[in-house]
Amino acid sequence: MQTNNAANTMDSAAAARHERFGKLPERVPYQDMVEVKPASPKESAREAYDPEGSWMSFSCLAADLGL
Repeated sequence: MQTNNAANTMDSAAAARHERFGKLPERVPYQDMVEVKPASPKESAREAYDPEGSWMSFSCLAADLGL
């Protein structure tokens, strides 16, 4: 069990913490934490399939060695 002296020490420590740190900041609402932006439009030229240039996007050890 705690003695009266230990309880006073804990109360003074709690009072010191409260004096130093005060209270917690107010909660931030979810709406203030989230930003909604529209998606960028698709770039059809960037996503188009190019059979002539498609070999450049693959990694092949034989091609790297020039075999």
